[in-house]
Amino acid sequence: MFRLSKDIDSAFQGVGTKGGLEVWCIHNNQLISIPKSSFGRFHSGNAYLLLSTALRKIGSPQYDIHYWLGHDATEVDSVLASDKALELDAALGCCTVQYREVQGQETEKFLSYFKPCIIPVEGKYSPQNGLAEETYPVTLLMCKGDHAVRVKEVPFLRSSLNHDDVFVLDTASKVFLFAGCNSSTQEKAKALEVVEYIKDNKHAGRCQVATIGDADAGEFWTFFGGYAPIPKCSSSTNQEQTPTTCAKLLWIDTRGNLHPTETSSLNKDMLEKDKCYMLDCDSEVFVWMGRNTSLTERKTSISSSEEFLRKEGRSTSTSLVLLTEGLENARFRSFFDEWPQTAESSLYNEGREKVAAMFKRKGYDVEEFSDEEDEPLYTNCRDAVKVWRVDGGDVSLLSIHDQAKLFSGDCYIVHMEEDRADAISNASAIVSSTKGESVMCHIHQGNEPARFYSMFQSLVVFKGGLSKRYKTTFLVENANECESKASLFRVQGTSSRSMQAIQVDLVGSLAATSLNSSYCYILKNEASVFTWIGKLTSESDHDVLDRMLYFLDPSRQPMTTREGSEPDTFWDLLGNDVLKAKEVYNFVQDDLTTEDVLLLDCQTEVYVWIGLNST
Repeated sequence: MFRLSKDIDSAFQGVGTKGGLEVWCIHNNQLISIPKSSFGRFHSGNAYLLLSTALRKIGSPQYDIHYWLGHDATEVDSVLASDKALELDAALGCCTVQYREVQGQETEKFLSYFKPCIIPVEGKYSPQNGLAEETYPVTLLMCKGDHAVRVKEVPFLRSSLNHDDVFVLDTASKVFLFAGCNSSTQEKAKALEVVEYIKDNKHAGRCQVATIGDADAGEFWTFFGGYAPIPKCSSSTNQEQTPTTCAKLLWIDTRGNLHPTETSSLNKDMLEKDKCYMLDCDSEVFVWMGRNTSLTERKTSISSSEEFLRKEGRSTSTSLVLLTEGLENARFRSFFDEWPQTAESSLYNEGREKVAAMFKRKGYDVEEFSDEEDEPLYTNCRDAVKVWRVDGGDVSLLSIHDQAKLFSGDCYIVHMEEDRADAISNASAIVSSTKGESVMCHIHQGNEPARFYSMFQSLVVFKGGLSKRYKTTFLVENANECESKASLFRVQGTSSRSMQAIQVDLVGSLAATSLNSSYCYILKNEASVFTWIGKLTSESDHDVLDRMLYFLDPSRQPMTTREGSEPDTFWDLLGNDVLKAKEVYNFVQDDLTTEDVLLLDCQTEVYVWIGLNST
């Protein structure tokens, strides 16, 4: 059990020890614990605090904190809710991710905690009965979402109805379900769950349920003054435009003043441990808090960020996420050009040191091998390699410039000149086996030995060919005709003395399958050059990428992108449609919708579930 400091509310004693949800309401400037039976009932006149605890089989629990602000909540309550979220984070050891939730604009992660939905209640929370006194007015609700359902009250008017959404009309004696003809099957199913929720929670199970297809559907239209056709066009048919994201980093001083950084290129090294920062990404805002900052500094930084959003007149849908150093999510990291992955290496180094210490205690001498010994033997072949291209019955010697550029459709003869002394010093085993005579190696593309690559130091392998036989076989008139199109090269190598760029397939919608998280790539055409950095690559891989890019095309400055943060222009050049995926939180079997394609990541296994009605 942790010990609370004087700056942390006593209401947080014992929190986070059990999995599930814990909810508090701000009432009379104090935290009131909400009983489980009232979870999901949020009053528009209050602010709430929620803790989600996930106990994992291995490792520490995972905590997510949300503070929910009702439309009619006072500014005092709203500020207090954000302060209490920070205190709760401190009570849990500063290892949480915090989210601000605004009524009507809640994140899908928040909505997923409450099945099937949340329907905010007008008025203020009363600790005596959990509900404020209220009459039962007729309300019209719009339901949107295939997994996490957003329920929003709309004006009780015929003009609120449209053909694209699903609506619930809640009256004192009956609940109606109206589904537009263009609404999805999944939305209709989720809306039906909302109807059952309203029946059980607002009518104590004592009311009738009707859909517009029933025989008594005419009763529905009497609430709107009689039946009349609904216009075909509706505002909900407009496609949402994805705004262009331009991230801006601002430092927040101890007084809450914001200081913009003077560079548009973001790097993790810019984030100092004793400071707080705001990352403004237009539709979403992150507050990053260094490990060495105090609770007071963190409260000040959050208040300053919220005040900034108010002064800027930002939409209430703007997401505000609070992150502590070391707990940055993938979305936050994607806005930085450089974000080294140090967790794995630090764990490796820690384990290596423990093993070494254990052996030393047993009396064994421990000696660590240098990483350089993992590299293949290197032979300096500069100005000593000759390469011929086989063209039918002709053999042509390539120039020094061209001999490091091979084509996959041609055959070559490579000869390395070295005297016996060099051979003995660099490859004594080979010399002994051949008695000093030349060695002939038959090498197939894709199976090159390390020694072959080290002969060239820098090597580019292009797809296609320049020989007459290749052109005749594949009906190619001009081997350079594809140079104006995009080319994708996989960069590999062990060091600057042995590095290669191998051109890979770039075929329409399958082009993305050529990308591998363990490699770096160069994507280029006549107009632009991109470098793509896989998530599993190392600093040495990045160094090889920079060197290989200069060797391949030294005249142009590339646009660097990391896996997971690719701009649309990258996918356009790659020839791919942009495929976007969103996470389904707290999923259940009902989330296997027949209209979707879903991916289940089980770490060691990945499953793809394809719905019967998916396109």
